[in-house]
Amino acid sequence: MFFIYGLFIDFFMLTKQRKQEIIKNLIDKLTRQKAVVFADYTGLKVKQIQDLRNRLKKEGIEFQVAKKTLIDLALEKAGLKNIKTKDIQGQIAVAFGYQDEVSPAKIIYNFSKENDALKVLAGVIQGEFFETDKIKELAKLPSRQELLAKLVGNIAAPMSGLVNALESNLRNFVYLLSKLNHEA
Repeated sequence: MFFIYGLFIDFFMLTKQRKQEIIKNLIDKLTRQKAVVFADYTGLKVKQIQDLRNRLKKEGIEFQVAKKTLIDLALEKAGLKNIKTKDIQGQIAVAFGYQDEVSPAKIIYNFSKENDALKVLAGVIQGEFFETDKIKELAKLPSRQELLAKLVGNIAAPMSGLVNALESNLRNFVYLLSKLNHEA
């Protein structure tokens, strides 16, 4: 009897220790993140979750499933005390974006359009909580790289127009000089 009780205590302690490891891991991720997206994965098959993880991993985004109580404890310890996942419906998975604020929302949102079971729930960007609608709006924005490419294109357009104008004037001048040279 005592042996069985001892195994039960060991199992309970292991579980408690594992929970503390999960909280510590979540705190570390929360302190390094630029954006966090909460998603309800209820109804997704294991293969679909693995596909989503792979898509996120390619962009340097981590995806973790955890209990709401553990997420809330980690949020509080990471200094995000005003955010509570207990108020959010569904089973929660968390996507942590470390490189930019848009990528996690964009990938989760696009995946949710392909797989109805995944639902964008909310997110945290720079310590501020955003509801589902705001995260979906963010997901529809162009990525940082697309915005930078547009900026470079807009900056380069006037310069290339100037170069073309100067080049055509120079070409016309050379043509005029060659005509004058042939006539003389």
